[in-house]
Order: sequence, then C-alpha cells, then structure tokens
Amino acid sequence: MDCMGIIFSNIYDSSMGALTAFRTSASIPFGGRYRQIDFILSNLSNSGIRDIGIITKYNYQSLMDHLGTCEEWDLKLGDGVRFLPPYATGHTGAYRGKLEALQTALPVLERNRNKYVVLADTTVLCSIDFTEVVEQHEASGCDVTVVSRRGIADGVTVQPVALKLDADGKVVDLAMDYAAPKDYAVGMSMFIMSREKLIEIIHELVPHGKYHFERDFLLGYYNDHKISVNVYQFHNVALFNENVVQYYNNSMALLDGSVRHSLFRGDISIYTKVRDAVPTRFGMRGQAADCVIADGCHINGYAAHSVLFREVVIEKEAQVRDCIVMQGCRIGKGAKLRYVILDKNVVIEPGVELLGSPGHPEVIGKNAKISKGAYNR
Repeated sequence: MDCMGIIFSNIYDSSMGALTAFRTSASIPFGGRYRQIDFILSNLSNSGIRDIGIITKYNYQSLMDHLGTCEEWDLKLGDGVRFLPPYATGHTGAYRGKLEALQTALPVLERNRNKYVVLADTTVLCSIDFTEVVEQHEASGCDVTVVSRRGIADGVTVQPVALKLDADGKVVDLAMDYAAPKDYAVGMSMFIMSREKLIEIIHELVPHGKYHFERDFLLGYYNDHKISVNVYQFHNVALFNENVVQYYNNSMALLDGSVRHSLFRGDISIYTKVRDAVPTRFGMRGQAADCVIADGCHINGYAAHSVLFREVVIEKEAQVRDCIVMQGCRIGKGAKLRYVILDKNVVIEPGVELLGSPGHPEVIGKNAKISKGAYNR
C-alpha cells in the first residue's frame, strides 16, 4: 500500500496516573498479555503498511524492550519501523500537541516517498483494516479522513473530536472537547491524509505557535473552509483508554464475550511479544469465575470478574474481585482486593485489604510492596 504510519506513544501519559510513571501509554499492559501499541501496530502490519514511525519522548525503554526487532508483527525495526525521539526540537517536557510531536518526524516524512500517512494514537483499541480506509479516503477526494464511531457520544462525556453527519455521511458540524449528543460520531484518533499536505501544515503552523493537530489544523482549517473532511465510519468495537477509569472499564469489558470476539477477530490478528510459559495451575481450593486469565498463574485462592496477567500468584484464602492484576503480582494469604489495579510485580502481603470503586479504582504502582497496617485508605 502507498502509505506510511505515524504512531503517537506519549500523548495521553499525563492522564494515566501511576500506569505511566515508568512507561509510555503505548506500553501499558492490556487484556492479560498485550500492550496497547500491539493493536495499532498489528492493524498497520495487517494492512500492508511497513513504513512506521513511533513518536516518543521519554520513558520508552519498556516499549523498546516489548517491541524488540518487531518480528512478531511481521515488521523489522530499523528497516521500516523507527523510533522517533525528540532530536528535531529543543523543547523539554511533554509535547504540547501532536503537531509539535510531528515536528520530530519531519526528517522521516520528508525522506519518505509514500503518498499517504495514517496518524494514530495507541489509546484507541480496535481491529481495523486500513486498506479500506485509505481506499475510501482516496475516492472521497477530501484532504483529511477521520475514522469515527457512532454510539459512543452520550451528551455527557466530553469527546476530543465529535462530528455530525448528514444522511449521505457528509460532515455538517465538527467540534472539539464537546459533550456531543447521541447523534454525533466520535473521532477515534485515527486520521489519513497526504504526506505532502502533512509536511506543509507542520511547516505552516508550528512556527506560529500552533501545536494541536485537531484544534489548530483540523478544526481551524475546517471552520475557515481551507480543507475538506471525509469520515470513515467504523462499526466494530472500539475501546478508548484515555484515562484510568476508561482503562479499568474497558479491561472489565473484555469479560463480555461479544466485546472480546470483536476486538480479537479471526480475520484481523492482534500480535504481541511471544512468551512461553506453563499453563495456569489451580490449587485444591483455587477458584476463578468470569475471569480472563493468562498463562503461568498459580491460583490457590478465589478470583472473580477480574483480568489476571501472566504469572500472577493468588495464595490460599485470598479474594480478588473486580480487579486488574498485572504480570508477576503476588497476593498473600487472606488478602482481599476489590476494584484495584495492580501494576507489574506488586506484592500484597497476607491479610491486606484494598478497596476502590468502579468510578475510582485503586491503582498500586509497579514493584510496590503493600503490608498490612502500612497502607490506609
């Protein structure tokens, strides 16, 4: 396909709390064995897109470790897939917007010869074939195509990009940071445009203090009638993990078979780093009900309505309900956890009780050790 991909790995780091203290949003674990970047990287690879730049700025060691040579995605690091650190700018701290982040990618964009660019975050998880999206974009003759999903806007939740379409699917209103009513489609942070046009707007806007792709380019140019916008309507499951609560709710949504089967479709594979491990082992009194469980776990206690990553140990008489427990965690005898997210390699000592809520899950950071009486809520 005559198309390259640009992936933003850090954009939502500031809204993910402890989950991005030592990693990018792209490398947040999800679904028992995956990382968030696995979804967009698999979609690009499955669509025949081989030239891919991953824009990142800090905390990306775990992302590099996860991707390795990219062979699991049928890609090759350094010969197609490239990390794009901030060598093009002297600005420190988080990127102020995607246009500023894209300035980092200018040398790669200018050397590339593909006609189109797919721009995507790692926080929207879905299985999508970009071949069809790019074909529709080209047929539309528009400057930009926005991938969107209906059925998400509710009139209450503020959406980063919302679009109202007429009966023919044409855009009649485009809004940002808007609690859009139900008849609006919501942008999925995926855009298709020509590579030359993208280079042009980076050169035009960034030197004038314009850093935001959606606000300064998409909305600004649309309102000034400088660009035409096409919308590709996506109809399958799309999970938006733009903050901790969304991450928790979407992880729990995987317990629904229809969500799981739409996200992990037979015709579009989602790849991840391969790790060989023994099957999960249940002790004499070990039980699990309505859980997603990865391999290598030892369950001697009770787990319900939870997502357990690889090599999780639940000791006797421990209870884990409505939780996300990442790789290598150990939950001691008699401990009780509910509405909790444990990052990797957390140790919960015997007898500890942790209670969050569906709207405010308790997050325990990576490598923490929680002792009874030493942690209070």
